[in-house]
Amino acid sequence: MRPIYHRLADRVRAHLLLCMLAFYVKWHMMQAWRPLLFADEEQAAKAQRDPVAPARRSAGALRKVSNRTLEDGACVHSFDSLLHHLSTIVRNACHHPGASAHEATFTLDTAPDAKQLQALELLKTIAV
Repeated sequence: MRPIYHRLADRVRAHLLLCMLAFYVKWHMMQAWRPLLFADEEQAAKAQRDPVAPARRSAGALRKVSNRTLEDGACVHSFDSLLHHLSTIVRNACHHPGASAHEATFTLDTAPDAKQLQALELLKTIAV
């Protein structure tokens, strides 16, 4: 949340609200992408464990960390690396070589690969 360069109270509150909203969106994305990330997928054990005891990873999460692969053989991502992988999906505005400035352009989208499609489908499961 820092640095905050605002002086007026309303602007500081607005800055904090935007930061909290960003954290909330990130949390939902991490929950949806749990199968693709290094995160532990077995959430039922979390409800039964002692809240004061140190957290322990499940066997599945430890397997993901040690092998750095998922069960299907695909690589496991961190949140940042998955966002970086998704950032390769782009929309380009193109025009023909030698075309004049006022001539119409067309858009060309890159095709997402299987991992990107899976990540985008998992985002559709978010219910707010």
